Amino acid sequence: MPIAGIKYEKNVRGVATHVRIDLKRYGNNEQLEDFLDGMEAESLRGGETITLDELIQKQNKKRHIK
Repeated sequence: MPIAGIKYEKNVRGVATHVRIDLKRYGNNEQLEDFLDGMEAESLRGGETITLDELIQKQNKKRHIK
């Protein structure tokens, strides 16, 4: 059963590889936002990290605060 505003795209073998979501219809959906936030967080896994103190020092330096 198709869902309005959701389209699954398939490759030449018929395997679903992409999902198109109508953001005009679902752009303000909290569950979609949570899903996308989770995907972004997952993509950053294993990346560079800094401590809170390092972040504060960097921000203070940008703002010329001692």
